[in-house]
Amino acid sequence: MHTETIEHWAHDHVFGQDIPKPGERRTLIVIVITCVMMAAEVAAGLVFRSMALLADGLHMASHASALAISAFAYYYTRRHARDTRFIFGTGKVNSLAGFTSAVILVGFALVMAWNSCGRILSPVKIEFNPAILVAILGLAVNGICLFVLRGHVRDHPDEEHDNHASCGHAHADHNLWSAYMHVLADAATSVLAIFALLTGKRLGLVWLDPLMGVAGAGLVIRWSWGLIRSSSRVLLDMRLPEPIMHGIREIIEKDSDTRVADLHVWAVGPGILAAEIAVVTSTPKEPGHYCDLVGRSMGLAHVTVEVHRCPTATEKC
Repeated sequence: MHTETIEHWAHDHVFGQDIPKPGERRTLIVIVITCVMMAAEVAAGLVFRSMALLADGLHMASHASALAISAFAYYYTRRHARDTRFIFGTGKVNSLAGFTSAVILVGFALVMAWNSCGRILSPVKIEFNPAILVAILGLAVNGICLFVLRGHVRDHPDEEHDNHASCGHAHADHNLWSAYMHVLADAATSVLAIFALLTGKRLGLVWLDPLMGVAGAGLVIRWSWGLIRSSSRVLLDMRLPEPIMHGIREIIEKDSDTRVADLHVWAVGPGILAAEIAVVTSTPKEPGHYCDLVGRSMGLAHVTVEVHRCPTATEKC
């Protein structure tokens, strides 16, 4: 068989990962904004002795690191999209970056909670007015960053495999979601910091400042868990929910003498689904027929089909 004939049947596994994603440029913009505000909040927290403000600044430091991971993941995915060492392309780099960022976020949240508990036991004097001003500025910056990222954040990562009944739906970009979650978490801690500082100034409740640090840490951990669970599903090749599996079976088994004997569907990247299907039928067709059938209807990017004839041609499977 000629090489040209083999190439006609061969295909790559790039799946569009070599094309720059819209979220990449937006992530770089947010990194610059975050780094500038991070330096201002950390310095202000140390000078004005506000734990809530310092926690907000430290969160921004963690977000800057996590955002750098996201930016690198976008670059690495594009740079190595055609590297044949990646069997199904570099799509999972996206989920790996999201998982790593979420773990980093949990780590910083635990540190913040520990330090806040120490401040509850050993309170310090807080200079409220400048601390409130910097916290409000931090919240404004977070709002700008959320606006920059929100335009390309679609599906919540914790819902992507639970609510979609069709493979054609766009799945969450875990890398972009991790960047968005970091900024959202920082915005939440800014809100809590402002509340704590205002209340402490008006009512003299100094202990409320570190208490909000603990509350903010709990909120961040809760949000991070959803991203960890969702990205780990992709990394561990967990199969998609039953509605998607049922849809594929229904398409192939429209013929009464055709049955799906084995079916595996999993995500190999954001919005990139692969499937392996074993078909048993008394009237077998070419594997390409079934590949085209489910590929068009369910939006599968990569399909492998095995076709087996029933023991007796006249017997319905």
